[in-house]
Amino acid sequence: MVSHKSLAILIISLCFVSCLATEPTSLIAEDAADSASLVVQSPAASSPLVATAQEKSGAKKIRNVILMIGDGMGPQQMGLLFAYARHAPGSKVPKRIAAMEQMAIDGELGMVRTEPYGSLVVDSAAAATQLATGKWSDSEMIGVDFEGNSAATVVEIARDLGKATGLVSDTRLTHATPAAFAAHQRDRSMENEIAVDMLENKVDVLLSGGLRYFVPQAVNDKDSATYDALVQMMGGAYEPYSRREDNRNLLLEARDDYKIVFDHKALAEVKAGKVLGLFGNSEMLDAIGENKALKQADRTEPTLVEMTEKALELLSQDPDGFFLMVEGGQIDWGGHNNDAGVMLQELLQFDDAIRVVLNWARERDDTLVLVTADHETGSFGFSYSGKDLPEPRQLSGKVFGDEPFIPNFNYAPHELLDNLAAQQKSFFELFTEFDALPEKLKTAETLVTMVNESVAPYSITLEDATKILTRTTNRNYKKGHAYLGTKTVPQMPDQQDFFVYGENLRFNRLGHILGAQQHVVWGTGTHTNTPVAIISHGPGSEKFSGLMHATDVGQRMIELVKGE
Repeated sequence: MVSHKSLAILIISLCFVSCLATEPTSLIAEDAADSASLVVQSPAASSPLVATAQEKSGAKKIRNVILMIGDGMGPQQMGLLFAYARHAPGSKVPKRIAAMEQMAIDGELGMVRTEPYGSLVVDSAAAATQLATGKWSDSEMIGVDFEGNSAATVVEIARDLGKATGLVSDTRLTHATPAAFAAHQRDRSMENEIAVDMLENKVDVLLSGGLRYFVPQAVNDKDSATYDALVQMMGGAYEPYSRREDNRNLLLEARDDYKIVFDHKALAEVKAGKVLGLFGNSEMLDAIGENKALKQADRTEPTLVEMTEKALELLSQDPDGFFLMVEGGQIDWGGHNNDAGVMLQELLQFDDAIRVVLNWARERDDTLVLVTADHETGSFGFSYSGKDLPEPRQLSGKVFGDEPFIPNFNYAPHELLDNLAAQQKSFFELFTEFDALPEKLKTAETLVTMVNESVAPYSITLEDATKILTRTTNRNYKKGHAYLGTKTVPQMPDQQDFFVYGENLRFNRLGHILGAQQHVVWGTGTHTNTPVAIISHGPGSEKFSGLMHATDVGQRMIELVKGE
C-alpha cells in the first residue's frame, strides 16, 4: 500500500508535469542546457518545505547506497512477479510475497520517466547513464551527457569521497548497464575500451561475465603459450576466448590491484580487498540454466544471489561506507525475445537478490536501498481472451440464487503461472541447439519436438513451426548493419519494424504463437517508454517517492552519497 505522503507527492508531481506540458517544445531547441535543467527539476527536489521536514525529523546519516536495477522491468513485469508469488499454486516464494512487493509496502514507491534527450524511447546505455550521472544522455552513449561530455558517475563520486564501490551483473561487466557507471565512451559497442575504463576507475568489486574483452587476441590460438597460461590461471573454470582486437592482457594489468577469480569457489574464498570476478566469456547463465546448475556438483558460476552476498561482505568492510549497483540484466533479454517463461525465472532470481539485500539492510539504520528499472522491454502483459471459455459455476452466495456464474471471457487461470515457471529452456538456448544441428535435421518436425519438450504443457504444431522457419524480405535492410544487415529475416506477421534483431525474430514468433495459450501479449521486440517504478527503503527514501525522471534519481542519489 502506498503511503498518503507518497500519494500526495505523486498528485503534486503529476500537476507539475501537466504544467510543463503546456510549454512550447521549441524551448528545448532554443536553450538545451537550461531546458534540460528545467525538465528534471521537481517539487520534491527543490521545495524548502521538504528540506525543513527532513531537518526536523533528524534523518539518519546515510553511509551506504545500494541501487538494484531490473533491466527491462516495467510495471507489467513486476505484476508478473507479484502474481506468481501470490497466486501460482506451486509458488515457492517465501510467505507468498515477493521481496520487491514487501519492500514497496514497507518503504516508499515512486514512478520514473525514462526518456533520453531528444527521443521518446531509451536504450539501456543512455538509461543507465542517466541513472548513474543525473545528466540527460542520448542513445547508446556510455557515461556521456547529451552534449557529448564525459559525466561524473555516482561510482566515481563515491570513490573520490573514500567510499568503496561495486558493480554486479548477470550479463557482462562491459554491457551497457554496468558500463555506464564506470566508463565513458561514445557507444555501448566499444566494450574493449569500456573494459579498460572500468579497471582504471578502480572499482573495488567487479563481478559479472565478459572475460572476452579482458584477454588478448592471442588466446584464440589454442596452441599458443598465451592460451595455455590463461587456462592455467583460470583453473579450468570454462573455455576462454577473446574479442579484443589487440594483444593487451587486462588481467595482467589488474592482478596487482585485484584478486581475480573465475568460479564460485574461488569467489567464496575472497574475504577482503578488491576482487575482479569474470564468470563467463560473455553473459552468465540465464535463470533457467542457473537453476539446473545448482543441482550439479561441478557447477562453476556463482549465482546472482552469491555475487550480491559477496559484494555486501567485502564492501561493508570500508569504514566510510559504499555504493553498490546490482543488475538483474537478463529480465530485459527475456522481454526482447518475447520469452515469458524465462522472464519469470529472471524476475524470481532478481527478487532473491533483493531479499538478500533487504535482510542485510534491515539490520542497519545507515543504508538506503533503491530498486528500479532502466526501461520496460517487450510491452508485455497478460490479457483475457475468447479462447477456452470457462464452464458455468454454481456459487454459494445469495446474489446469484440458482443462476450459474458464467464469465463472458477467459480471464486467465492461476495455473498458467506454474506452467510458465516450468519452462525447461530459454528460446535462445533452444534455437542455439537447433542451429547447431546438421542441415538435414533443421526441419519443422525437429523444431516441434524440441520446443514441445521445453515448454510443456504448452506446445506448437507443425504448421506453427513452419511459420517460425519461414523467411521474408527484410524491408529495413542496411548493408553492414549489426542487426539489420541480412536481406531476409524470419517472418513476423505484422509490426516487422519493431522486431529488429535478425535471426532472433524466430524467438519473437514463437513467443507470439505460445502467447495464445499463455494469455500473454507482446507489443514489440524492443523497448517502450512506459514509466517504471522505483521502490526505496531506509534513510532518504522520501526523496524517491512521487513522479520523477531518471536524471532526478541520479541527482538525488549522488546528493545522498555526498551527504548533502
